[in-house]
Amino acid sequence: MTLDTAAPGDYAADGTDPAVLDAADPLASFPPRFLPSDDVVSYLDGNSLGRPLAATLGRLDRFVRHDWGSRLIRSWDEQWMDLPTTLGDRIGALCLGAAPGQTVVADSTTVLLYKAIRAALDFGQRSGRSEIVIDDDQFPTDRFVVEGIAEERGATIRWIHVDKTLGVTPDLLAPVVGPSTAVVVVNHISYRSGFLADLAEVTRVVHEAGALIVWDLCHSTGVVPIELDAAGVDFAVGCTYKYLNGGPGAPALAYVATRLLDELAQPIQGWMGAADVFSMAPAYEPAPSIRRFLSGTPPILGMLAMQDMLDAIEEAGIEAIRAKSLALTDYAFALADAWLVPLGVKTATPRERGMRGSHVTLTHPSFREVTALLWQQGVVPDFRGPDALRIGLSPLSTTFVEVQVGVAAIRDALLTLEEES
Repeated sequence: MTLDTAAPGDYAADGTDPAVLDAADPLASFPPRFLPSDDVVSYLDGNSLGRPLAATLGRLDRFVRHDWGSRLIRSWDEQWMDLPTTLGDRIGALCLGAAPGQTVVADSTTVLLYKAIRAALDFGQRSGRSEIVIDDDQFPTDRFVVEGIAEERGATIRWIHVDKTLGVTPDLLAPVVGPSTAVVVVNHISYRSGFLADLAEVTRVVHEAGALIVWDLCHSTGVVPIELDAAGVDFAVGCTYKYLNGGPGAPALAYVATRLLDELAQPIQGWMGAADVFSMAPAYEPAPSIRRFLSGTPPILGMLAMQDMLDAIEEAGIEAIRAKSLALTDYAFALADAWLVPLGVKTATPRERGMRGSHVTLTHPSFREVTALLWQQGVVPDFRGPDALRIGLSPLSTTFVEVQVGVAAIRDALLTLEEES
């Protein structure tokens, strides 16, 4: 079958049958566990919002009927008060390479980034360090939070200019950090290109300069093996609605190394982060644990769905998830090379397996219009301006057939637009 005559149900140009790949997939039992969508034939946006597991229906029903409906406020004493830290510990163990007592689930990604960056900066300012280092292609929230903190605290921002098809590397970072650096903020996986930064080596460079590091793990938690403790990471923040499938607006996670906890001032002091939550004390005294990074009442409802995904991650194993992620992205590259590159599409994600996460970014001037057409057809990637289309592949819910159908639809939409122009 040639490029000109291939249709969405046809094999890849090299003869690969995606159904055969799915049949051979060691994780083939997982995609059917997710709730189907009546009008979606290819969901390629799991790196923005993960699909819900069918098991979550039962969990939500039990929560409403029993935990909330029957136990009422007693559930705070019975389970909810400790959920931010017990759930944090589980995420730490399964996904982050973090020992207990260092991870908490609370607030949004933006709020937790503010807490971590501000705490790290304040720590550095005690010894005369006043610079925040960040690259110029980080996700807008990270950059906006840094700009606000710098203005608030009289700090200086040092920008690293990066190639938008890559991200922060040790070689780029080393000449920038120095005696004035208080904190460095780095995306583990670039939201735009899918570039996977070298967590251990970047952390080493930062520490050699005497600074602290905050890692944004939003695009890596649950899909890439991470070893925060082994790398000596100071802080990390990640969201839970992408590869942890916590649902829209699910609360984020924060990791703070045990060695730093007693020395940090958490900037948003609230009653849930106090040493004695119910003492109603006249002054704030922080909890002597990761709980000090809590502020207000935890969003318990938002912590439910991710528990089912953590069950699935535990069953599958993060290494097997990573292996399928690489196989899916390999397949997406092969299809793009066969069907899209001849139409003027460029790939903007590193080809090297050790340098990419779980999404493949393609660029083309018509991708804004293409994405709109695809959504009408039940093919759902996402668009990032000015010209990028991201194919987000969530290994436990995405099949090879979905990838093939989606990339073929991208090709057909491009051909349609060409014919109409």
